[in-house]
Amino acid sequence: MMEKNSQKIFKILILQNVKAGIQNLLFINFSNQIGDEDTSSLGSALANCINLSNLTLKLGSNQIGAIGASGLGSALANCINLSNLTLELGNNQIGDEGTSSLGSALANCINLSNLTLNLSDNQIGDEGTSSLGSALANCINLSNLRLDLGWNKIGYQGTSSLGSALANCINLSNLTINLSWNKIGDEGTSSLGSALANCINLSNLTLNLRNNQIGAVGASGLGSALANCINLSNLRLDLVNNQIGDEGISSLGCALANCINLSNLTLNLRSNQIGAMGASGLGSALANCINLSKLTLYLDFSSLDESQKFKVLSKFLKSKRLVFFGFS
Repeated sequence: MMEKNSQKIFKILILQNVKAGIQNLLFINFSNQIGDEDTSSLGSALANCINLSNLTLKLGSNQIGAIGASGLGSALANCINLSNLTLELGNNQIGDEGTSSLGSALANCINLSNLTLNLSDNQIGDEGTSSLGSALANCINLSNLRLDLGWNKIGYQGTSSLGSALANCINLSNLTINLSWNKIGDEGTSSLGSALANCINLSNLTLNLRNNQIGAVGASGLGSALANCINLSNLRLDLVNNQIGDEGISSLGCALANCINLSNLTLNLRSNQIGAMGASGLGSALANCINLSKLTLYLDFSSLDESQKFKVLSKFLKSKRLVFFGFS
């Protein structure tokens, strides 16, 4: 009964909007009540909204699978005037097949400039991630992208393909990627960084890579690649619960010191086997970031004695332009 009733609601809602020639639409779901049939029905109704330019769909924590995601995507491909799209589909059962279908459809939305896509906790692996990336590469007008793929099953191949595809989005200026709790490893981390270095207009970047089996090689590769993002001014890196160590964090710092326009940096490096040597190396390196004015650092200081803490903090405070330094 719930599916039949909700389908009627969708059709009435969209029909009213079509008659009004509406350009903006927000739909908020009832959690745990929407499945494939409802999602496909919603998509079919949306396909008639040819003037739609701004759309927000919050369909997280439901029972949507590959069929529903495919139906929704196929319909959205008809919304050719979409420029701002937010799809909240976290905590469903979309999988690789559904992600591929959704991505293929989004590739037809050539006027998209702002996209927020939450596909966290959806049993997505390398195949789905690669297909999604290839599709997004066609969205050449994207300037703002928020992509949440946390808590999935993504490895090196998927991450590498995603990064290579995003490198084609040459107009990207603001990018947030959440790949936490996957298995991208050193190779995936380095590949992602190398690809993002080609996003020449990128000025604001947030990467959440916590719990991904990243070691010193991956951290160093990521830093070296990001140093080529010459317009990067705001960077937030979350690398919690990896295996970066002293060598990796020192290399990351040395590489980031080459980001000549970096003014705002947040690093979350907890649970990474980093000691006094690595923390000092990071501080010495970041002191060379000539335009860095705000630094927020999260490190495990509990293993250091007071003398070591003082020496480490003094390294960071040598930065001449730093006006804010927060640490925990």
